[in-house]
Amino acid sequence: MQIKIEMLRCFVAVARTGNLSDAAEVLGRTPSALSMMLKQLEENLGQSLFETDRKNRLSALGSFVLEQAERELYQFDGMVQDIVNFAKAKSGKVRLAAVPSVASTIMPEVIARFLSMRPDVHIELRDMDSASILRELEKDRIDLGIASTQGHATSFHTQPLFSDRFGILCHRSSGLLQKGQDLNWEDLREERLIANNLSQSIQVPACQRLHAKAGLKVHNITSLIAMVRSQIGITILPDTTTQMLNTDEINFIPLPDTSIQREIQIIRKSETPPSPAAQALEQTILTFVQDNK
Repeated sequence: MQIKIEMLRCFVAVARTGNLSDAAEVLGRTPSALSMMLKQLEENLGQSLFETDRKNRLSALGSFVLEQAERELYQFDGMVQDIVNFAKAKSGKVRLAAVPSVASTIMPEVIARFLSMRPDVHIELRDMDSASILRELEKDRIDLGIASTQGHATSFHTQPLFSDRFGILCHRSSGLLQKGQDLNWEDLREERLIANNLSQSIQVPACQRLHAKAGLKVHNITSLIAMVRSQIGITILPDTTTQMLNTDEINFIPLPDTSIQREIQIIRKSETPPSPAAQALEQTILTFVQDNK
């Protein structure tokens, strides 16, 4: 018969309490069951663990076994707790990447809500564009992505979050503000367009013609906004980016075509089940977005 973990647990309880009755109460077992388990352990070892039948004095072997058993039980119980915590999303690590507008606007509140319920889960958040997020998912460098798959062929599992309408970002002194809802693509022909990856994804001929003659392209959203603030030109961005402005020098004019939108989704690999912590974070994101629609 092999030495089982419960035999060691039984022995430690008896050794620490000094008798079978108190140990049985601690473990929720009967004294006779503990006596039988101790007998099996001693038979496995071939020697007695106690000097007397009263179980209040350890033999030399008993002292050694107690030291080893307590260390093993501590490690075993810790391992079991770690497994349970991981399974219940109370621990673990989630690597998340989101487009900058989402990372800076939605995610702070989402993460605050998530960590209030699961403070021991570690979260690593990175902001990057949609194409980079899809590449990081493919390489297993992140667990979840919040991005747009528009214009990208992908087999990833996707869950819609919200639609993000495009519009013109211009300086408050721009004459385009006088157009308001009457703004059309022709009105932009005389403006200097600062291109970006998001605006280039718009599959509208008039917009593509504007980009064909654009002499300036900026990849970073913060730098792009700074360019508009400096009156270098105008740009086209989704509505959520306006929450990153922190200035009254720039205005957002929605494009007249309401169908020109960016679809933001939660993205993860289809063939790999997410960890419990990643599942919990995904659900927190979905719930937060739904609550704030």
